[in-house]
This record gives sequence, C-alpha cells and structure tokens, in this order.
Amino acid sequence: MKRLHVHVAVEDLGQAVRFYSTLFAAGPSVLKSDYAKWMLDDPRVNFAISARGAGPGIEHLGIQVEDAAELEDVYGRLRTADARVVEEGHTTCCYARSEKSWVTDPAGVPWEVFHTYGGSAVYGGGEIAADGRNARPATLAEGAGDAVCCTARPASAPKPEPATKPCCG
Repeated sequence: MKRLHVHVAVEDLGQAVRFYSTLFAAGPSVLKSDYAKWMLDDPRVNFAISARGAGPGIEHLGIQVEDAAELEDVYGRLRTADARVVEEGHTTCCYARSEKSWVTDPAGVPWEVFHTYGGSAVYGGGEIAADGRNARPATLAEGAGDAVCCTARPASAPKPEPATKPCCG
C-alpha cells in the first residue's frame, strides 16, 4: 500500500516538532537534531520536516511504496508522464536507505517515488560540506544543479512564487 510523503523545510525544528506532534497526536518516529519524521496511518502519510538551511515551506512531495513490485508499478507511470525522470537509484537520504527517482510536476513541485529498505546514521549520501550538510548527492543525474539530499529540482526550474492572495478566500 502506497503512502503519501510530504517534506517541509522549517526554521525552528523544536517548535515545529511540538506543533506537528500536537496536530498528529503523536510524537515523531524519527527525531534527529535537524530532522523529524512521522509515519502516520491516519492519514496514511510519511510526513517529514528538516532544518537544513532551505527556506521554510514545502520542500517536496512523494509517494512511498512498500516493496519492489509497487516501486516498478509507479516507475512505469513516471516513464509515461510528460516530464524528465531523474533516476537516483539506491541512495542514503533523510536517515534512510532507499531506492528512488524524481520528477517535477508542471507547477515546478519536485516529487520523489521511493522504497525505503533500511535506516542510516547519517542524513544522506554524496559529499558532506564543511557545515555538515550534504553537498550534491553522488547519485543525482546531470542537471540536478546544486541539489542537496532529497531535492531534485533542476537548476533551470524556477521555484514557484508564493501566492499573493489567500487560498479559497
């Protein structure tokens, strides 16, 4: 069974953990100094937050699958989508070992499709910068720009501007 994945960049991890723990009526299943994750069944979502220098807001969305067969099913749909797929393959990201690919939707929102098969003591693969953050993951395809772990927005894709008017109002 697939699970929606939402990753939000935050400025104050402690404050955000308190807020989301209250909202979800549960503490995070993973809590690190720069990252927290809730694996919720109601709603069925892998909700993650991180304080790793990105501007606050939605960092990316995704679909997490439970096995290789589901991963191949969703990969097949990605191949037929009208977008370039970035195949990251087996990687370490967000304190987990996963196989994943990325696509950017027409609005510029990055989506990852992944199967997690183990944990990791470090945030992600690739080179580690002097500030402790991942530089570019070693497995990201050409054109991913200066992306860090869990970010596959091509350098040529502008970040969408925030809405100037409130939604639904």
